[in-house]
Amino acid sequence: MEERIPYLLQQFTAKTLSQAEREELLVLAENNTSLLSDEIVKMIIAEEEHAVHVVEEKWNPILNKILAVDKPTRSPRRILMNSLKWAAAAVVFIVFSVTAYISIQKKKEHVFATDVAPGKNKAILTLADGKKISLSDAIKGDIAKEAGFSITKTADGQLVYNVVGSENVNDTRLNTISTPNGGEWQIQLPDGSTVWLNAASSIQYSLNIGTAKQRLVKLDGEAYFEVAKNVAHPFIVETDKQAVEVLGTHFNINSYKDERVTKTTLLEGSVRVSHNTTNESEVLKPGEQSLVSVSGIAIKEVDVDEAIAWKNGYFMFNNERQESILRKIARWYNVEIEYADQDAKEVMYYGTVSRFEKISKVLTKFEQTGEVRFDIKGNKVIVYKE
Repeated sequence: MEERIPYLLQQFTAKTLSQAEREELLVLAENNTSLLSDEIVKMIIAEEEHAVHVVEEKWNPILNKILAVDKPTRSPRRILMNSLKWAAAAVVFIVFSVTAYISIQKKKEHVFATDVAPGKNKAILTLADGKKISLSDAIKGDIAKEAGFSITKTADGQLVYNVVGSENVNDTRLNTISTPNGGEWQIQLPDGSTVWLNAASSIQYSLNIGTAKQRLVKLDGEAYFEVAKNVAHPFIVETDKQAVEVLGTHFNINSYKDERVTKTTLLEGSVRVSHNTTNESEVLKPGEQSLVSVSGIAIKEVDVDEAIAWKNGYFMFNNERQESILRKIARWYNVEIEYADQDAKEVMYYGTVSRFEKISKVLTKFEQTGEVRFDIKGNKVIVYKE
C-alpha cells in the first residue's frame, strides 16, 4: 500500500488518474488519512534540497486560496520545518479535494424507485419419466426414487444420488437439472462428481453415469465441475460448440447461447477441448482458458478466480464491456435490459461486486464511473450513457 501512495498522489496532482486508480485513492483518503499525510511528508523530505521550490511553485498557488498562513522563509535552516508545515497543508488540500470528489459522486447516486432481489438456490429436477420436482420447494431427505437409485436433498440443499440394490449398468435413462434466471444449484452426480450450475443453465446425464464407459454430460449455460477421477471412464461435457474430455479435474464451462464464444477455464488437471464442427482440439493446462467460436479454438492465460467468481458468490469484471456485464446481471436477477443509449454498451468496467446484494447496490457501483446511469421499472433495467 505504502508504495502505491506516492504514485497515486503524483497522478492525482497531474490529473492523470485512471478510474481504478481514482477509486483506490478514494479508499485511502477515507480510511487512511494519517498514512496519506505521512507519505506526503516523506515525498517532500525526499526532495529536501528542492523543498522550497516545490512548495512555492506547486502548492502555494492552490493552498493560498484555502489557507491563511505565512509563506515559508528562505532560511536554509528552516527549509525542513517549513516543508513539514506546508506538507500538512498539502494533506488538507488533497483530503479536501478527494472529499469533494466523493461528495460529487454521491450526488450522482440516486434512490431507485423499485429494486430486485438477488438470485438464490432454485432448480427443477426432471426425472426420466418426465416428472418434474422443484428442488427449492422439496424438503431435505429422499425426494425421489428410480430403479436402482434414491435421490436425496441434503440439509445444505445439495442433490445427491445414492445407489440402492444392484446397479443397472445399462440404465441409460436421462435426468435433467435446470436452473431458471435467478437460480443456481449444486449437485453430486451418481459417479461422485460435483457440479455447480449457474443461473439459466441445465445439465443432462444418464443414471448409469457412474459405470458407463463414457461419463457423458450435456450442458447448456454455465457450470463448474469437480470431476471424480476414473481413468477407465473418461468424463465428457458436451455443449452446442464443443466437447470437453477429462479424467479427473476442476474446470468451468460458460456456454450460454447468447455469448459469442464458449469459454472453458481449467483450474486443476488436464482437459481436451474439441470443436464440434472444425474437428480442431486443444489440451488445456491449469490457468488456461479456451475460447471456442464458429471459426475455431483460441487459448489464453487467465485469472481463474474471475472465471469462477460466480460460484464463490460475487461478480468479477476485468476491463469488461458493460453489455457483457449486464447479460450476467440479467440472468442472475431475472431482469430485462433495455438500452436507451447504445453507446452505454461500450463502457468498460473493472471491479468486484457481491452477487447477494440487491440489484440497486450493484447498479450504483457502475454509476460511480460517471459514464452510465440506470433506471429500474418493474422487471426492466434501462441503461443511459452519461
